[in-house]
Amino acid sequence: MLASHRSPSRRRGLIATVLAFSLLTAACGGSKANDTSKDVDFESEGLNSAAGESGLEDAGKPERGGTIVYALEADSAGGYCLAEAQLAISGMMVVRAFYDPLTAPNSEGEFVPYLAKSVTSNDDFTEWTIGIRKGIKFHDGTDLTAEVVRNNIDAYRGTYEGRSPLLFAFILSNIESTEVKGDTVVVKTKVPWVAFPSFLNLSSRFGIMAQSQLDDPTSCSEKLVGTGPFVFKSWSKNDKIIGERNANYWQTAPDGKPYPYAEGIEYRFIPDGDVRLNSLESSTGANAMHTTGPEQIGGKLKELRDAGKVNMLVSEDDAEVSFVQLNSTKPPFNDARMRRALALAADRKEINDLLNDGLPTVAEGPFYKDSPGYLEDTGFPQYDLEAAKKLIAEYTAEGNKAEFTLTSTNDTAIVRIAEMIQQKAQEVGVKVTIIQRDQAALVNDAIGKEYQAMVFRNYPGGDPDANYVWWYGEGNPVNFGGFDDPVINKLLDEGRSEPDKAKRAKIYQDLNRQFAKEVWSVWAWFTPWAVAVDGDVHNILGPPLPGEDPSKPGELTSDDPALQPRTGLATGHSLLGMWIEQ
Repeated sequence: MLASHRSPSRRRGLIATVLAFSLLTAACGGSKANDTSKDVDFESEGLNSAAGESGLEDAGKPERGGTIVYALEADSAGGYCLAEAQLAISGMMVVRAFYDPLTAPNSEGEFVPYLAKSVTSNDDFTEWTIGIRKGIKFHDGTDLTAEVVRNNIDAYRGTYEGRSPLLFAFILSNIESTEVKGDTVVVKTKVPWVAFPSFLNLSSRFGIMAQSQLDDPTSCSEKLVGTGPFVFKSWSKNDKIIGERNANYWQTAPDGKPYPYAEGIEYRFIPDGDVRLNSLESSTGANAMHTTGPEQIGGKLKELRDAGKVNMLVSEDDAEVSFVQLNSTKPPFNDARMRRALALAADRKEINDLLNDGLPTVAEGPFYKDSPGYLEDTGFPQYDLEAAKKLIAEYTAEGNKAEFTLTSTNDTAIVRIAEMIQQKAQEVGVKVTIIQRDQAALVNDAIGKEYQAMVFRNYPGGDPDANYVWWYGEGNPVNFGGFDDPVINKLLDEGRSEPDKAKRAKIYQDLNRQFAKEVWSVWAWFTPWAVAVDGDVHNILGPPLPGEDPSKPGELTSDDPALQPRTGLATGHSLLGMWIEQ
């Protein structure tokens, strides 16, 4: 059972933080009239993770030198005191440069030791022992120890003096206690927690800070001190963050020298996707960028890739799902007929083709196909105008109004999505009024459930248990839809503690079906990400994950799936192996 015993002001801050993570502020969509990506077959054109990174096979051996100038979509205004930070994907990329997580996902979807040497549990998964690698130093010269790791975990879960986390204290509320035993940290949980190793990564957000940053009372958010491949040098807010190569990094490259290959990292914050692309094309601009824009991926970036001017990796793996969040606590969506009618009225394939050129995969549930909870057919309502009209007629015959407000941000792409939803609803006699709000106002609307429908993007891949925080009912303040579904509550509890993989997969598949049955949300599509780099830049995903002794020279590649890095880009990617031809 999910419980919260925080003050109203603290709870309000918690919800605002979580919303900052979850709101759809940069959607897929927005094809242009002269868009060259029209009619592109994205799979056959190699615009997916199966095709890999263009140019990599012919790149030759890595070289050292140069600076990675990476154009990101936004800065993280609240800074980088990680336990308290509000980090979307750009912030996750900053974490990748200056910090390391305790675990990392491999190509099999498992979370394996990274900064940790080992992560093991007792027989019933109520006690986890985290072994700490020896000989690793933070950027300030201090040692990585079990005590520092324990202090970080306590900071994230809200029991370390001087740190006041919001989101993470909520997510890690199942931790009962932490204790240092020699070179290990022992974590005890309130109920069996099978997926605990995945929470030591938390979508790349769970970086380990040095004690000096952890205890900094005034500058924790601005003075970044980790164990990562780059050492923090400066931060100009909303402009750039600069770091230089960590000469003492703990992982050794195949040439016998420490990673990374690049001499420096410079993140430039460029919210406009077209400006980011222009920067990549400029001889004095960025040499790396990320985007979710289908018109760029299948249009200009594809042209540049085919001409050999850029290298690109496109991935939908571990994708977030875009959807319409419905407020089930008030009319009209407290009535299952109206939730179902909205789903039936939406020709989601047509909308995806019109707005996204068909690049993203249409979603039938919240789990992408690489998740154990994935089902090809969840039972989610399919496009049927007559069935939608019938349900609406039943609803209005009882004296109810067939109308609702749809809240979106001011982003042009999101407004276009809202307008398409409005058009489809009007075709079945439902009046939709679009309300554009800045994010702060929209956050307040969601906190008080003062909305009827919103456009969202959330739930990136990984272990399905990560969604416990979003979907559990019983007054859960961050269940934004407001539903309290006893079936979903029961399945979430069972999935958290079930060790058998087959049984666990069935639990989350049943949960998928329950979402479809009740139509708590109207699913749209899974959001692809692309990372594009100059033609002389290579190895976006990075080297194999560290093995038993990463101080010894590693391999360029690995055939062991347990050591192959995850191909998803929704939570960022490694910077270790990126190199620039000299």
